[in-house]
Amino acid sequence: MLSPFEWMIAKRYLWPGKGEAFIALVAGISVGVVMLSVAMLVIVMSVMNGFRGELLDKITGLNGHAVVQAYGGRVDDWQRVVADLERTPGVTSATPMIEKPLLVSFNGNVEGILLRGQVQKDLDGLGEKVLLGDIRSLSAPVQGDGFSKVAVGSRLAQNLGIRVGDVITIINPAGRATPFGTTPRQVPYEVGAIFEIGISTFDEKFIMVPLAEAQSLLLMGDAVAQIEVTVDDPDNVGEILAPVAQSLTGKAVIADWKAMNSALFEALQVERVAMFFALSFMVLVAAFNILSSLVMLVRAKTRDIAIMRTMGATRRSLLKIFVTTGTTVGAIGTMAGLLLGAVVLFFREPIVDFIAFATGQEIWDPEVRFLSALPSRTDPWEVFGIVMLALTMSFLATLYPALKAANTDPVQVLRYE
Repeated sequence: MLSPFEWMIAKRYLWPGKGEAFIALVAGISVGVVMLSVAMLVIVMSVMNGFRGELLDKITGLNGHAVVQAYGGRVDDWQRVVADLERTPGVTSATPMIEKPLLVSFNGNVEGILLRGQVQKDLDGLGEKVLLGDIRSLSAPVQGDGFSKVAVGSRLAQNLGIRVGDVITIINPAGRATPFGTTPRQVPYEVGAIFEIGISTFDEKFIMVPLAEAQSLLLMGDAVAQIEVTVDDPDNVGEILAPVAQSLTGKAVIADWKAMNSALFEALQVERVAMFFALSFMVLVAAFNILSSLVMLVRAKTRDIAIMRTMGATRRSLLKIFVTTGTTVGAIGTMAGLLLGAVVLFFREPIVDFIAFATGQEIWDPEVRFLSALPSRTDPWEVFGIVMLALTMSFLATLYPALKAANTDPVQVLRYE
């Protein structure tokens, strides 16, 4: 703890006088560098966490935490497999689905798609992602000469110029065999809804239909292609599904979200660690700024230090004064950095839009970044670690100049005054 005398001197040194404008400038630069380094660390780590979290949420929200895929693409006894999965501890749901690459045609244009057939409960889960139309219309009975309805991804609808109410044709190349060869199966559907998952590759390829409609289109009878599984602990999905995986050996394979997206998430983790390591050097630079400002302060205050020593100030008191001065500069910069980081993260979308407008370049391209918006998730423990890193480096930077001040010999200083 500081005595009133020590705290008074430390406050005095925090605000150099009129004749010490250069020292004040260096101290201000030190605060600014600490602020920017802390803000950059908070912003970058929050965006990286947000990117990973949003990507994981959207991928698992559409594909579940694992998928049971039968050899040959057909699960005929899927009811038994679903029952086994639902009895497995840790499994929260298991639902059949079909996912098949097909073609869609509209106004003479043809695109490759991924047709996904799901039970109505999973289709209803898309409700909050629907931009136009009504997802519940997919389960409505067909009226008169109407067509069954499907839901189309937003980017696919944009590429083909599809609107709600338009009729598209889904083409299954593996159609029925005829004496003249295999005839592709072409079925018209009405667009009942346009949805946006938020991942560009999904929004550009997926068309959603009820499970029974997908079975009819693909001539699969009552079979399904996959079983989607969700668990209560996604990080331990492999351990939870291990007993079921053994029982399915030779019949089907279980691919969890880690295996299906391993390259992507490993790359994100490497980038996250590399960015933290690189930006941590900014904190080191800030610490050197604090050291240099304190060294100049000690040199400017050598006579004052000698006078305080002759008046009874101890080496310990001088050490605490200069350590407090430098650490306070670091603390002010750290708090300002946290505030700046919070402001930038809060206004991140307008900032990105402004930069894109000013430079004429698309800063956040969904086709490259996968997500349609810049995400952010701040981890309190990471923020705590950043704060401790900045304060620790600031404290260490004060030790040399503080020891130099404490070891000042008043006799040698005042002899030549």
